[in-house]
Amino acid sequence: MSELREITLLGSTGSIGTQAIDIITANPDRFAVTALGAGGGNPRLLAEQAIALAPKAVGIADESAAEPFLQAYKALGGKGAPEIVTGPEAMADLAGRPGSGPGNGGTAHTVLNGVNGSLGLAPTLAALKAGHTLALANKESLIAGGPLVAEAAAPGQIVPVDSEHSALAQSLRSGTPGEVAKLIVTASGGPFRGRKRSELENVTVEEALAHPTWAMGPVITINSATMMNKSLEVIEAHELFGVPYDRIEVTVHPQSVVHSLVEFADGNTIAQASPPDMRLPISHALAWPGRVPGSARPVDWTRSHTWTFEPLDDEAFPAVALAREVGTRGGVYPAIFNASNEEAVEAFRRGAISFTGIVDTVADVVAAAPEFAAPRDIADVLAAEDWARARAREILAG
Repeated sequence: MSELREITLLGSTGSIGTQAIDIITANPDRFAVTALGAGGGNPRLLAEQAIALAPKAVGIADESAAEPFLQAYKALGGKGAPEIVTGPEAMADLAGRPGSGPGNGGTAHTVLNGVNGSLGLAPTLAALKAGHTLALANKESLIAGGPLVAEAAAPGQIVPVDSEHSALAQSLRSGTPGEVAKLIVTASGGPFRGRKRSELENVTVEEALAHPTWAMGPVITINSATMMNKSLEVIEAHELFGVPYDRIEVTVHPQSVVHSLVEFADGNTIAQASPPDMRLPISHALAWPGRVPGSARPVDWTRSHTWTFEPLDDEAFPAVALAREVGTRGGVYPAIFNASNEEAVEAFRRGAISFTGIVDTVADVVAAAPEFAAPRDIADVLAAEDWARARAREILAG
């Protein structure tokens, strides 16, 4: 019988968090939630989760959401409210707490970080410092804070939740680090697969939001359309697995069934395949290195399948090549890359720039970036992001 794992779940009311709760509640003999954390935008849902999971503590980043949470908790019949921690440091507070099991958390205390944005970096560092296993769904922890995370993490302490990086982690178990030739990250191609750059200039926001495979939020959906999301995943793959950028490739796989591949030195390639369902990488991260039976449906091998793979058109989608450039530069430059993209995406959504202008703006910001020292702490990362956002706004203002 598997040991009971204590889970601190951050970002509980978001997509990753709610799917994680589905897995946890379906497996009460394997997982117990000791703390929940959320931004505070949906206090009623957070109250429902707290009643269902009975955590010892609930963190709410927005202090003003604490009272609506308590009101909803009582109205829904909650008894004996949990400890409530509020404010910007609430997620890091919960992430750094010891577990209640033997040996200061035992062997299985896991922090699932599903917080959005750079706010997720502090809880990542707190969880690593406390010695917990970190199931990481927060991209910014590695994109913006890669050097800080690398310094804080012990080998094997971070388990990826993104489907592509989960696929790489699973495939890498087929060989030793010295046997790895390449990492191949798959991309669906988004809604504009096959189009040339000249055909992308006038696409609309509505067209960019029409992803053919995944249902995601607006920013990440547009990032998928520009291939910026895949660019960030290339940086993440380097930070997670230590493979040089010139040995990380992207291939377009529109069926989104093969989530990534690892090529080994002898010519073998190992792929991880499953229907596109985030419950699989989430469950695998919670149970790592084990598995949770019945987490999602497998590929139906009684049916015919056609899976295709195509090279990425770097001229139409230059973001991946730009990511390799900033990733190789290191330090805070990936943070600058990501922050300027967020500004450019927002400008596109309000009609201020064209679709191709998104990555063009990011490239201009990166080209204008001065020399930044290696980040010593989160404040250095945030300062670089602030510079990038300000510079992006200047460029966008014309």
